Amino acid sequence: MSEKSNNLIKNIILNILGLILFIFIVGPLVWVSAASIQGENELLRKPPRLIPQNPTLDNYKYVFTGEIPTSYEVKGQLRSRISQEARLIPKALKNSFIVATFVMVINLVIGSVAAYTFSRLKFRGKTATFNFFLGSRLIPVMAVAIPYYVIIQSLGLLDTHVSLILVYLALTIPFSIWFLTLYFNGIPRDFEDAALIDGCSTIQVLYHVVIPMSWPGFVAAAAFSFMASYNEFLFARFLTQSITSQTGPVIIAAIAGNPDASYSLISVAMTLGLIPPLILALVLRKWLTEGLSTSITYH
Repeated sequence: MSEKSNNLIKNIILNILGLILFIFIVGPLVWVSAASIQGENELLRKPPRLIPQNPTLDNYKYVFTGEIPTSYEVKGQLRSRISQEARLIPKALKNSFIVATFVMVINLVIGSVAAYTFSRLKFRGKTATFNFFLGSRLIPVMAVAIPYYVIIQSLGLLDTHVSLILVYLALTIPFSIWFLTLYFNGIPRDFEDAALIDGCSTIQVLYHVVIPMSWPGFVAAAAFSFMASYNEFLFARFLTQSITSQTGPVIIAAIAGNPDASYSLISVAMTLGLIPPLILALVLRKWLTEGLSTSITYH
């Protein structure tokens, strides 16, 4: 068999595997989106239909206005499948977005200063401190759940956005420091030396020279901290008790955990929850790909 034939077979296999992976990743998202615009009766048909025969936005209307879809205003079993928790989705997703945005911004501010310190300055205990930050991410979250709860309770911050922001910062900042340190190590110091000679302070060098040159790394760190906070469930579940601070994952879990929950409304909740991360990924995709694909060696 010729080399050209071997390459053709390899390309065909890779394309098939890529298609399977694409269907595996995108398929559930497409199904959920389609289910969100179907009535309960149509959704429960066998076999199910991926493309709705009678698409409707009544499920979304119920979530945002409380107007019960006409498909539920019938006698019988389906009438009880309206989930009151679904009305909390917009507020919960707003809470998720607020918390995740604060965590992302603070991560970048603190993480950039700490990472620049580890990358450029020499001080006693530097290696041990850096390894401590890195090793803290290896601790199972369940091992620190109760201590964090006790700390938050003693501060009187239960059921607040601040409690989630503090906990998520503790969970995400070590990664940001590690990732940005590696990224800064790959930047030549000549530009910084020139800026220092021109009279810039260390902070000015960081924010006017280093950060603009490492923008893809910052985007990757920002995306990680945002997504980790936006999707987190464990601490959001037991640190919050009311909708004033409960986040999207908690409310979606409450809807899904209701045995009488409407599958259509569950799909609406999941679809709405996908929108902010999807927008973030689309806007930052160029820098995100470059930041994650850059190979850097830590010295």
